[in-house]
Amino acid sequence: MGAEEGKLSKPRGEDGGETQVVLNVYDLTPLNQYTYWFGFGIFHSGIEVHGMEYGFGAHDFPASGVFELEPRSCPGFLYRCSIPLGQISMPPSEFRTFIENVASEYHGDTYHLITKNCNHFTDDLAFRLTGKHIPRWVNRLARVGALCSCLLPESLQVTTVKHMPEYHESVEDGADSSSADSHHGHAESDDADQDKLLLSPVRRSVELAFIKEQQR
Repeated sequence: MGAEEGKLSKPRGEDGGETQVVLNVYDLTPLNQYTYWFGFGIFHSGIEVHGMEYGFGAHDFPASGVFELEPRSCPGFLYRCSIPLGQISMPPSEFRTFIENVASEYHGDTYHLITKNCNHFTDDLAFRLTGKHIPRWVNRLARVGALCSCLLPESLQVTTVKHMPEYHESVEDGADSSSADSHHGHAESDDADQDKLLLSPVRRSVELAFIKEQQR
């Protein structure tokens, strides 16, 4: 099913625009150790290009949910394997414009576990760059969930990067004017937040930055 970690991306800046596109796969739960061999599991994935990894996560704002970080270091997840998807010829500056355009299509508040998750993002990115899709087993949960969506609560969404400083600042700006309302709604939101955090990773010290989307 998966591929052993083999040929990985070359360091940034090497060979100009030539770089390998790599899918980095992570386990979201230790149960994957048992279910993986049966072709099923709950996975997070990111696409590595020009020495950086790009992923998609949830937050509560209509802005880019695409983020970048050092490869194979996504916070809170257990790295599983890397799968080379192909070689492309795209200079770093051109790729930057490309990923900023893609970011405008993936806002954090549109993230959904079943219909638009991190693996949908990497599959889309991989196909645009290489013409290849990611392995089907990586996102099998979403396909099964789409068939059985009536059994899954709407609130079940993975908030991978919800609590980043950029968004804390946005929330704090409006905190004073809405403190009374937020206090009133706090109790009502506790249950929903608990559902969202069911699959959230534990944060650790990793440099992670959101991609600023290209203005249109």
